[in-house]
Amino acid sequence: MKIIAYAADLHTVTPGNSLVKYADDTYLVIPACNVDTRDIEIANVDTWSQANNLKLNQAKNAEIVFRDNWKRRCIQQPPPLQEVVGVTSLKVLGVTLSDRLSVTAHVDDVTSSCTRSTYAISVLRSNGMAVTALQQVFQSIVISRLTSTWWGITTSADGQRIEAILRRAVRADLWPSAATSDPPTFGDLCSSADDELFNKIVTNSNHILHALLPPPSNASQHYSLRQRTHSLQLPAHPTHLSDCNFITRMMYKNCY
Repeated sequence: MKIIAYAADLHTVTPGNSLVKYADDTYLVIPACNVDTRDIEIANVDTWSQANNLKLNQAKNAEIVFRDNWKRRCIQQPPPLQEVVGVTSLKVLGVTLSDRLSVTAHVDDVTSSCTRSTYAISVLRSNGMAVTALQQVFQSIVISRLTSTWWGITTSADGQRIEAILRRAVRADLWPSAATSDPPTFGDLCSSADDELFNKIVTNSNHILHALLPPPSNASQHYSLRQRTHSLQLPAHPTHLSDCNFITRMMYKNCY
């Protein structure tokens, strides 16, 4: 919190650009229409750092150019920046994103980590730990890593790899309990986690994501309809990427 307050006066120079700050991580987001302002924005951050007795670590600076893989058109890469390395993947708040807006590399890391954790849990079994305790450890270590909002941009292949982890866990009696005849799928787990998070965002005006919600819908208040999951205006979703957005997905969930 101290770092966030310290950087509260750091702003972009050009309208349309934005700075996303979280703890000691700062991300400069520049749309394609403002690509010529990259040097100005980086110089602004450097100037602000010096004025606040800080130093911009050039070794940690990286630039990634995101593109929509569904649009079949040739995109001209912007010229490279001085002392800024161009990369094709970037870890953003613990999630690895590629320049094609894919999380396949992140799924690689998650599946590898979950496989190692599952092996460690099997070692606990060989040392006599009870099945109930093993299932609790598996849920707290493995399941918690699989249920996240990044699942909205996973491909079917990514989902199948994660489902394989759950199937192996079911066979090993690690997930869920042996009495459950129909174990939840990866989609079921993520859907439940999404509902819980969205409910907190809607009901808590102090939630950090509450400001991303659209305003209340006035038209729906004049109709006697079935109970709705929310009373907010439905946002536009003209592209498939907007459909992957967490807020948009939840706004349209069960909407028919």
